[in-house]
Amino acid sequence: MDDAKIVDLYWSRSEQAISETEAKYGRYCRTISYNILADTSDAEECVNDTWLKAWNSMPTHKPSLLAPYLGKLARWLSLNRLRDENSLKRGGGELPLVLDELAETLDSGMDTARELEIKELNRELRRLLDELGKEERDVFISRYWYVASIAEIAEKSRFSESKVKTMLHRTRKKLLQQLKEDGLC
Repeated sequence: MDDAKIVDLYWSRSEQAISETEAKYGRYCRTISYNILADTSDAEECVNDTWLKAWNSMPTHKPSLLAPYLGKLARWLSLNRLRDENSLKRGGGELPLVLDELAETLDSGMDTARELEIKELNRELRRLLDELGKEERDVFISRYWYVASIAEIAEKSRFSESKVKTMLHRTRKKLLQQLKEDGLC
């Protein structure tokens, strides 16, 4: 089933949307989640949470491309779970919770300078990715967006692990140079 029809199922609140999403994007989202969490059961929970998040967000949001939308949700949920798991290991989770609550109280809402910096960094990263060749871009995105291992990237791209490491190093070096030239680093 194509993405537009799946999104229409979400909008019509048909439970078939979940099964169609699972069939088409289940493996994709599990891979993203597992690469971050390295735990099958946690990854499975995050994928189920991804479907729930998609279900709850679709009536107000209509993504034109479903794969990146679902991938972003799975990644975000997995990173949050990883952060929460790590904070639990460091003291029961109560101290980070209290500090988060306090930060929300003290936070003025928006740090305009910080938001501008983040937007500028995003713009520079997009520019760098646009300037890269397809192979370099795919390797960079696989590593830093999908959190794929060097071995997985090498297997998928049919490069040696050494070549993948070199490509990533050179791309990071280009990014750093670009950020320095623009005064962002």
